[in-house]
Amino acid sequence: MNDVDAAPPLLEVKKLVKKFGDIAAVDGVDLTVNEGEIFSLLGGSGSGKSTLLRMLAGFETPTEGEILLDGKDLISIPPHKRPVNMMFQSYALFPHMNVEKNVAYGLVEDRVSRAEIKHRVSEILALVKLEDFAKRKPDQLSGGQRQRVALARSLVKMPRLLLLDEPLGALDKKLREETQFELMRIQEGIGITFIVVTHDQEEAMTLSDRIAVMDEGSFRQIGTPEGVYENPASRFTANFLGSCNMIDAVIREDAPDHVVFDLPDFATTTRINHGIAGQQGEKVTLILRPEQIRMRRRDLEAGTSGTVLSGKISEIGYLGHMSILKVEMSDGSEFLAHEVRTTRRQGTPLSVGDMLNLTWDGESIAVVPR
Repeated sequence: MNDVDAAPPLLEVKKLVKKFGDIAAVDGVDLTVNEGEIFSLLGGSGSGKSTLLRMLAGFETPTEGEILLDGKDLISIPPHKRPVNMMFQSYALFPHMNVEKNVAYGLVEDRVSRAEIKHRVSEILALVKLEDFAKRKPDQLSGGQRQRVALARSLVKMPRLLLLDEPLGALDKKLREETQFELMRIQEGIGITFIVVTHDQEEAMTLSDRIAVMDEGSFRQIGTPEGVYENPASRFTANFLGSCNMIDAVIREDAPDHVVFDLPDFATTTRINHGIAGQQGEKVTLILRPEQIRMRRRDLEAGTSGTVLSGKISEIGYLGHMSILKVEMSDGSEFLAHEVRTTRRQGTPLSVGDMLNLTWDGESIAVVPR
């Protein structure tokens, strides 16, 4: 992915609102996107991400606010004259045209010279590795190839900003994972800024330089994938971006270099070795990711230090490279833990009904408001 420098932002969104009747689908959002970024709008159905994308494209008119591209007002410019292009989830390819003609369509409509069209289409087909498929029609292509044709058609006009609405949603899981890296390669090769709408957390994490997590028309958190995942700002963000365990806690001791928490539901304490923005007696939620939990069958336990919670395995889901364990805790809650395998399994495997002790490193804990 591209490093983002300190240049002025390519796109600025200021206090943007879109209402349908009394309902605000987008509710006063502010956003900057830098040139060369892959920026993802991540959210569930009805969060406002697609409405925001459509306002950037010009298919929806904002109720209030500003959209600036290169510092210039974008709202007053009709969609077909904006230096912005949009790739739809359905791909919307013309079935009667071959790949070459599908890609060239926008340039033909703009009355670009034949020589220039031939050069630019050839160049973009090489970039998406479809030179050998130029004469084929869409029904002669695989899903991944049709996706690349749609991308090539969106890119051939060299827009300042490319909007992608669930670009990989029509692909199966394995092809989607492979195509994520293809998209990154193509974007890096051509340098156009991408804004991607997706509901898929893994897709957003893999593709993006930065992510905006949306809910009810607002941004809950904006940051790098690692930053949002490792340091969520709220219970919502933590729960939306991957699996997590939430533990109710109360700050017992708040020092600059460490914090001790009471865990009332488990009659114990836990500690982190750094300070936080909190105060003694404050109620907070501790976020613990399943992959950060260490577990050991209780009958084999020996010499574990730190916080230890006990529970019983209620379900196991086998995924090959790891197993997902649901552990019923002493307070009746349920924890998720991941057993990751780096070697072939040796010894007695964990089974439903096994009693476990769970522990973790203090540095693994994120702290959010209750």
